[in-house]
Amino acid sequence: MDLLLTAAGWAGAAVLLAAYALVSSGRIAGDGMAYQLMNLFGSVGLMVNSAWSAAWPSAGLNLIWAAIGVAAIVKLGRTGARA
Repeated sequence: MDLLLTAAGWAGAAVLLAAYALVSSGRIAGDGMAYQLMNLFGSVGLMVNSAWSAAWPSAGLNLIWAAIGVAAIVKLGRTGARA
């Protein structure tokens, strides 16, 4: 179980960094579905890993980050946005 949760944390960190790099380089839009989905999946991976490790400030931060991502995805879904 430790290996799986460690992998989830590393994968989450990689996805968040990739999202940031893609937005910073202009390859994806910061207000687009792709960016929001990457942020959601990345934050969930880090949240799970942080909670497993009892790193509660990080787990709380990533819970809020994921909630913001869900809200943005719902908003984009209502407007018919595409990735």
